[in-house]
Amino acid sequence: MAQAGMREFLKKALAEKEEISPSDRLFFHNGEMYPAMICCPQTLKILDTFETRSDDVILVGYPKTGTNWVGQILVELEAASGKYDDEERKNRSMWQRESELSLFPYLEFGDPGKFERMKQLPSRRVIKTHLAPQRLPKSIFQKKAKILVLFRNPKDTAVSYLHFANSMNLFPTQKNWDEFFSDFISGKVPWGLYFDHIIEWNKYLDDKNVMFITYEEIKENAALGMKKMADFFDFSVSEQEIQSIVEKTSFKAMKDRSSETYGEMGKNLFRKGIVGDWKNIFSEDQNEEMDRKFKESVARTKLGMILKYDVYCKC
Repeated sequence: MAQAGMREFLKKALAEKEEISPSDRLFFHNGEMYPAMICCPQTLKILDTFETRSDDVILVGYPKTGTNWVGQILVELEAASGKYDDEERKNRSMWQRESELSLFPYLEFGDPGKFERMKQLPSRRVIKTHLAPQRLPKSIFQKKAKILVLFRNPKDTAVSYLHFANSMNLFPTQKNWDEFFSDFISGKVPWGLYFDHIIEWNKYLDDKNVMFITYEEIKENAALGMKKMADFFDFSVSEQEIQSIVEKTSFKAMKDRSSETYGEMGKNLFRKGIVGDWKNIFSEDQNEEMDRKFKESVARTKLGMILKYDVYCKC
Protein backbone atom coordinates (compact mmCIF):
# COMPACT_ATOMS: atom_id res chain seq x y z
CA MET A 1 0.00 0.00 0.00
CA ALA A 2 2.85 2.42 0.71
CA GLN A 3 4.21 1.89 -2.79
CA ALA A 4 0.77 2.44 -4.28
CA GLY A 5 0.45 5.63 -2.24
CA MET A 6 3.73 6.97 -3.55
CA ARG A 7 2.76 6.21 -7.13
CA GLU A 8 -0.55 7.98 -6.75
CA PHE A 9 0.99 11.06 -5.16
CA LEU A 10 3.65 11.33 -7.85
CA LYS A 11 1.16 10.67 -10.63
CA LYS A 12 -1.00 13.49 -9.32
CA ALA A 13 1.99 15.79 -8.91
CA LEU A 14 3.15 15.13 -12.48
CA ALA A 15 -0.35 15.83 -13.82
CA GLU A 16 -0.76 19.02 -11.81
CA LYS A 17 2.64 20.42 -12.75
CA GLU A 18 1.30 20.98 -16.27
CA GLU A 19 -1.26 23.34 -14.78
CA ILE A 20 1.33 25.38 -12.86
CA SER A 21 2.61 28.35 -14.82
CA PRO A 22 6.41 28.63 -15.00
CA SER A 23 6.39 31.75 -12.84
CA ASP A 24 4.53 29.88 -10.06
CA ARG A 25 6.69 26.76 -9.92
CA LEU A 26 8.56 28.07 -6.89
CA PHE A 27 7.33 29.90 -3.81
CA PHE A 28 8.90 31.30 -0.66
CA HIS A 29 7.98 30.49 2.92
CA ASN A 30 9.83 32.13 5.80
CA GLY A 31 12.54 33.20 3.42
CA GLU A 32 13.17 29.76 1.93
CA MET A 33 12.29 28.50 -1.54
CA TYR A 34 10.07 25.43 -2.16
CA PRO A 35 8.75 23.71 -5.32
CA ALA A 36 5.00 24.18 -5.80
CA MET A 37 4.76 20.80 -7.52
CA ILE A 38 5.18 18.87 -4.27
CA CYS A 39 4.93 21.45 -1.46
CA CYS A 40 2.01 23.55 -0.31
CA PRO A 41 2.24 26.90 1.54
CA GLN A 42 -0.64 25.91 3.85
CA THR A 43 1.17 22.72 4.88
CA LEU A 44 4.30 24.66 5.75
CA LYS A 45 2.27 27.15 7.77
CA ILE A 46 0.93 24.44 10.06
CA LEU A 47 4.08 22.29 10.10
CA ASP A 48 4.58 22.90 13.80
CA THR A 49 1.25 21.21 14.57
CA PHE A 50 2.72 17.86 13.57
CA GLU A 51 2.53 15.50 16.54
CA THR A 52 5.71 13.47 16.83
CA ARG A 53 5.83 10.14 18.66
CA SER A 54 8.88 9.29 20.69
CA ASP A 55 9.40 6.09 18.67
CA ASP A 56 9.15 7.79 15.25
CA VAL A 57 12.03 7.06 12.91
CA ILE A 58 13.09 10.43 11.47
CA LEU A 59 15.34 10.69 8.42
CA VAL A 60 16.66 14.11 7.44
CA GLY A 61 18.65 14.84 4.31
CA TYR A 62 19.13 17.75 1.92
CA PRO A 63 17.63 17.05 -1.54
CA LYS A 64 19.49 14.46 -3.63
CA THR A 65 21.66 13.20 -0.80
CA GLY A 66 20.08 9.74 -0.93
CA THR A 67 16.95 10.09 1.22
CA ASN A 68 14.80 7.86 -1.00
CA TRP A 69 17.42 5.11 -0.81
CA VAL A 70 18.12 5.36 2.91
CA GLY A 71 14.43 5.83 3.62
CA GLN A 72 13.71 2.47 1.99
CA ILE A 73 16.51 0.90 4.02
CA LEU A 74 14.86 2.16 7.21
CA VAL A 75 11.46 0.85 6.10
CA GLU A 76 13.01 -2.59 5.51
CA LEU A 77 14.85 -2.53 8.83
CA GLU A 78 11.68 -1.57 10.70
CA ALA A 79 9.71 -4.34 9.01
CA ALA A 80 12.39 -6.95 9.75
CA SER A 81 12.69 -5.80 13.35
CA GLY A 82 8.93 -5.84 13.88
CA LYS A 83 8.74 -9.46 12.75
CA TYR A 84 5.01 -9.03 12.22
CA ASP A 85 2.81 -12.05 11.90
CA ASP A 86 0.22 -12.27 9.12
CA GLU A 87 -2.51 -10.60 11.21
CA GLU A 88 -0.28 -7.72 12.22
CA ARG A 89 0.82 -7.18 8.61
CA LYS A 90 -2.84 -7.15 7.57
CA ASN A 91 -3.68 -4.58 10.25
CA ARG A 92 -0.76 -2.34 9.29
CA SER A 93 -1.78 -2.50 5.65
CA MET A 94 -5.37 -1.62 6.59
CA TRP A 95 -4.25 1.36 8.65
CA GLN A 96 -2.10 2.63 5.79
CA ARG A 97 -4.97 2.23 3.35
CA GLU A 98 -7.52 3.92 5.59
CA SER A 99 -5.20 6.79 6.43
CA GLU A 100 -5.06 7.72 2.74
CA LEU A 101 -1.45 8.73 3.15
CA SER A 102 -1.09 8.87 -0.62
CA LEU A 103 2.23 10.70 -0.62
CA PHE A 104 5.85 10.36 0.27
CA PRO A 105 6.15 10.56 4.04
CA TYR A 106 8.13 13.80 3.73
CA LEU A 107 6.86 16.22 6.32
CA GLU A 108 6.76 19.23 4.03
CA PHE A 109 5.16 17.49 1.04
CA GLY A 110 1.46 17.37 0.22
CA ASP A 111 -1.72 18.90 1.59
CA PRO A 112 -2.23 20.26 5.14
CA GLY A 113 -4.72 17.53 6.00
CA LYS A 114 -1.93 14.95 5.93
CA PHE A 115 -0.98 15.51 9.58
CA GLU A 116 -4.40 14.34 10.75
CA ARG A 117 -4.16 11.27 8.52
CA MET A 118 -0.68 10.51 9.79
CA LYS A 119 -2.11 10.10 13.29
CA GLN A 120 -3.76 6.91 12.05
CA LEU A 121 -0.50 5.29 10.97
CA PRO A 122 0.73 2.50 13.25
CA SER A 123 4.07 2.80 15.01
CA ARG A 124 6.86 2.84 14.17
CA ARG A 125 6.45 5.50 11.53
CA VAL A 126 9.35 6.17 9.15
CA ILE A 127 9.25 9.88 8.34
CA LYS A 128 11.50 11.79 5.96
CA THR A 129 12.22 15.46 5.40
CA HIS A 130 14.64 17.80 3.62
CA LEU A 131 14.25 20.48 6.28
CA ALA A 132 17.10 22.04 8.25
CA PRO A 133 16.87 21.52 12.04
CA GLN A 134 15.62 25.03 12.84
CA ARG A 135 12.64 24.43 10.51
CA LEU A 136 11.61 21.04 11.89
CA PRO A 137 8.46 20.73 14.03
CA LYS A 138 9.38 21.44 17.66
CA SER A 139 7.70 18.22 18.80
CA ILE A 140 10.47 16.15 17.16
CA PHE A 141 12.95 17.49 19.70
CA GLN A 142 10.45 17.71 22.55
CA LYS A 143 9.50 14.03 22.19
CA LYS A 144 13.18 13.11 21.80
CA ALA A 145 12.51 11.13 18.65
CA LYS A 146 15.67 9.70 17.12
CA ILE A 147 16.90 11.48 14.01
CA LEU A 148 19.19 10.05 11.34
CA VAL A 149 20.85 12.89 9.41
CA LEU A 150 22.17 11.97 5.98
CA PHE A 151 24.84 13.88 4.08
CA ARG A 152 26.48 13.44 0.68
CA ASN A 153 29.48 15.21 -0.79
CA PRO A 154 28.29 18.59 -2.11
CA LYS A 155 29.67 18.14 -5.61
CA ASP A 156 27.74 14.95 -6.39
CA THR A 157 24.71 16.44 -4.61
CA ALA A 158 24.77 19.46 -6.93
CA VAL A 159 25.04 17.34 -10.09
CA SER A 160 22.22 15.02 -9.02
CA TYR A 161 20.06 18.01 -8.00
CA LEU A 162 20.41 19.60 -11.46
CA HIS A 163 19.31 16.47 -13.31
CA PHE A 164 16.34 15.97 -11.00
CA ALA A 165 15.25 19.62 -11.13
CA ASN A 166 15.34 19.72 -14.92
CA SER A 167 13.61 16.37 -15.33
CA MET A 168 10.79 17.54 -13.05
CA ASN A 169 10.62 21.12 -14.36
CA LEU A 170 11.01 22.47 -10.83
CA PHE A 171 12.31 25.80 -12.11
CA PRO A 172 10.53 28.31 -14.37
CA THR A 173 12.99 27.41 -17.15
CA GLN A 174 15.44 24.59 -17.80
CA LYS A 175 18.89 25.38 -16.46
CA ASN A 176 22.24 24.40 -17.88
CA TRP A 177 24.99 23.24 -15.55
CA ASP A 178 26.72 26.62 -15.28
CA GLU A 179 23.47 28.38 -14.37
CA PHE A 180 22.52 25.76 -11.82
CA PHE A 181 25.97 25.67 -10.24
CA SER A 182 25.77 29.42 -9.66
CA ASP A 183 22.34 29.03 -8.01
CA PHE A 184 23.38 26.01 -5.94
CA ILE A 185 26.51 27.55 -4.49
CA SER A 186 24.65 30.76 -3.60
CA GLY A 187 21.66 28.92 -2.08
CA LYS A 188 19.12 30.04 -4.70
CA VAL A 189 17.53 26.60 -4.86
CA PRO A 190 14.68 24.90 -2.96
CA TRP A 191 15.65 24.16 0.66
CA GLY A 192 18.42 26.73 0.53
CA LEU A 193 22.18 26.58 0.75
CA TYR A 194 23.56 23.11 1.43
CA PHE A 195 26.41 24.48 3.52
CA ASP A 196 23.90 26.16 5.84
CA HIS A 197 22.41 22.73 6.58
CA ILE A 198 25.86 21.46 7.54
CA ILE A 199 26.43 24.47 9.79
CA GLU A 200 23.08 24.05 11.55
CA TRP A 201 23.37 20.30 12.06
CA ASN A 202 26.90 20.71 13.41
CA LYS A 203 25.22 22.13 16.54
CA TYR A 204 23.69 18.70 17.24
CA LEU A 205 26.83 16.58 17.19
CA ASP A 206 26.57 15.91 20.93
CA ASP A 207 22.84 15.12 20.87
CA LYS A 208 22.46 11.42 21.68
CA ASN A 209 19.19 11.33 19.75
CA VAL A 210 20.86 12.43 16.52
CA MET A 211 23.05 10.18 14.37
CA PHE A 212 25.03 11.30 11.32
CA ILE A 213 25.82 9.10 8.35
CA THR A 214 27.03 9.76 4.81
CA TYR A 215 25.91 8.46 1.45
CA GLU A 216 29.51 7.51 0.68
CA GLU A 217 29.86 5.54 3.92
CA ILE A 218 26.83 3.41 3.07
CA LYS A 219 27.97 2.94 -0.54
CA GLU A 220 31.34 1.65 0.66
CA ASN A 221 29.89 -0.84 3.14
CA ALA A 222 26.11 -1.07 3.08
CA ALA A 223 25.91 -3.88 5.64
CA LEU A 224 27.98 -1.97 8.19
CA GLY A 225 25.96 1.19 7.59
CA MET A 226 22.73 -0.71 8.15
CA LYS A 227 24.05 -2.24 11.36
CA LYS A 228 24.80 1.25 12.66
CA MET A 229 21.28 2.41 11.77
CA ALA A 230 19.74 -0.67 13.38
CA ASP A 231 21.71 -0.12 16.59
CA PHE A 232 20.77 3.56 16.72
CA PHE A 233 17.04 2.95 16.26
CA ASP A 234 17.02 -0.22 18.38
CA PHE A 235 15.97 -2.41 15.47
CA SER A 236 16.44 -6.08 16.28
CA VAL A 237 17.67 -7.67 13.04
CA SER A 238 19.85 -10.66 12.26
CA GLU A 239 22.93 -10.80 10.02
CA GLN A 240 20.86 -12.72 7.50
CA GLU A 241 18.15 -10.06 7.51
CA ILE A 242 20.78 -7.34 7.05
CA GLN A 243 22.21 -9.14 4.03
CA SER A 244 18.74 -9.57 2.55
CA ILE A 245 18.07 -5.84 2.94
CA VAL A 246 21.45 -5.02 1.36
CA GLU A 247 20.35 -6.94 -1.73
CA LYS A 248 16.80 -5.54 -1.79
CA THR A 249 17.98 -1.94 -1.48
CA SER A 250 20.93 -2.01 -3.87
CA PHE A 251 20.85 0.77 -6.45
CA LYS A 252 20.21 -1.71 -9.26
CA ALA A 253 17.39 -3.44 -7.39
CA MET A 254 15.67 -0.16 -6.51
CA LYS A 255 16.13 1.24 -10.02
CA ASP A 256 14.68 -1.95 -11.53
CA ARG A 257 11.60 -1.55 -9.29
CA SER A 258 11.37 2.23 -9.65
CA SER A 259 8.43 2.27 -12.08
CA GLU A 260 6.50 -0.04 -9.76
CA THR A 261 7.38 1.96 -6.65
CA TYR A 262 7.40 5.54 -7.93
CA GLY A 263 5.55 5.36 -11.23
CA GLU A 264 6.61 7.66 -14.05
CA MET A 265 8.87 9.66 -11.73
CA GLY A 266 10.98 6.59 -10.98
CA LYS A 267 13.30 7.22 -13.90
CA ASN A 268 14.04 10.68 -12.52
CA LEU A 269 14.85 9.48 -9.00
CA PHE A 270 17.43 6.85 -9.90
CA ARG A 271 20.05 8.04 -12.36
CA LYS A 272 23.56 6.70 -11.66
CA GLY A 273 23.89 6.25 -7.91
CA ILE A 274 27.67 6.50 -7.97
CA VAL A 275 30.28 8.47 -6.07
CA GLY A 276 32.42 10.91 -8.05
CA ASP A 277 30.16 11.67 -11.03
CA TRP A 278 30.93 15.36 -10.46
CA LYS A 279 34.36 14.85 -12.07
CA ASN A 280 32.65 14.54 -15.45
CA ILE A 281 30.89 17.91 -15.14
CA PHE A 282 32.72 20.41 -12.92
CA SER A 283 35.02 22.88 -14.61
CA GLU A 284 38.34 23.77 -13.01
CA ASP A 285 36.96 27.14 -11.92
CA GLN A 286 33.85 25.51 -10.42
CA ASN A 287 36.01 23.02 -8.55
CA GLU A 288 38.02 25.85 -7.07
CA GLU A 289 34.92 27.84 -6.17
CA MET A 290 33.27 24.90 -4.41
CA ASP A 291 36.51 24.05 -2.59
CA ARG A 292 36.83 27.66 -1.45
CA LYS A 293 33.20 27.82 -0.30
CA PHE A 294 33.57 24.61 1.69
CA LYS A 295 36.83 25.75 3.26
CA GLU A 296 35.43 29.14 4.26
CA SER A 297 32.14 27.86 5.70
CA VAL A 298 32.33 24.34 7.13
CA ALA A 299 35.75 22.72 6.65
CA ARG A 300 36.80 23.39 10.25
CA THR A 301 33.57 22.17 11.82
CA LYS A 302 33.46 18.65 13.23
CA LEU A 303 30.67 17.71 10.85
CA GLY A 304 32.60 19.16 7.93
CA MET A 305 35.47 16.83 8.80
CA ILE A 306 33.14 13.83 9.04
CA LEU A 307 32.12 14.43 5.41
CA LYS A 308 35.71 13.63 4.24
CA TYR A 309 35.67 16.36 1.63
CA ASP A 310 39.32 15.79 0.69
CA VAL A 311 38.55 12.15 -0.09
CA TYR A 312 35.40 12.61 -2.18
CA CYS A 313 35.71 16.10 -3.61
CA LYS A 314 39.30 16.35 -4.78
CA CYS A 315 40.51 15.31 -8.23
